[in-house]
Amino acid sequence: MSSPHRSFSKDDKDTRERFCRKMSMQEYELIHDEQEDESCLQKYRKRCMQDMHQRLSFGPKYGYLCELQNGEQFLEAIEKERKTTTVIVHIYEDGIKGCDALNNSLICLAAEYATVKFCKIKASNTGAGDRFSNEVLPTLLVYKGGELLSNFISISEQFNEEFFAVDVESFLNEYGLLPERELPALGNGNVDEQEVE
Repeated sequence: MSSPHRSFSKDDKDTRERFCRKMSMQEYELIHDEQEDESCLQKYRKRCMQDMHQRLSFGPKYGYLCELQNGEQFLEAIEKERKTTTVIVHIYEDGIKGCDALNNSLICLAAEYATVKFCKIKASNTGAGDRFSNEVLPTLLVYKGGELLSNFISISEQFNEEFFAVDVESFLNEYGLLPERELPALGNGNVDEQEVE
């Protein structure tokens, strides 16, 4: 009759110790791989959420005042834009009172309202320069979905002698032409290169 307790030979004991050691190394590697996988998964999720936020919530980002060179670019800026994007076009000429101040104001607003497309074009480059005499400049046109929402002729008359971006912002907000400001916690949708490899 054999004993219920099995005796191990020296070879069995060595094999068992090596097996245990290998298992420990394998487990370590497995755990380490799981941590790396989790880190990559978190980075991937964050990137997907930011991409989705930018695409679905706010659409494209602009953040600058675009100079249009001719009437064709003027029409493209309005007609080839998303239906949800507000396009604000400043029609100006050099040397006309209020045009420089409005351009400077729009540069500031473009940085703050990156989801709004801000453009400027010289009246003489529109192809309809006869409609935009010096008396009606600066003119501000606001479009959405290719449709004219508002037009403000000689808009600088709405402000004091000197006016700034906050004055133009308040004016546009009175007419409901600017969207809500983006929440700071959401950021600008860019992913830090260090965070995502």
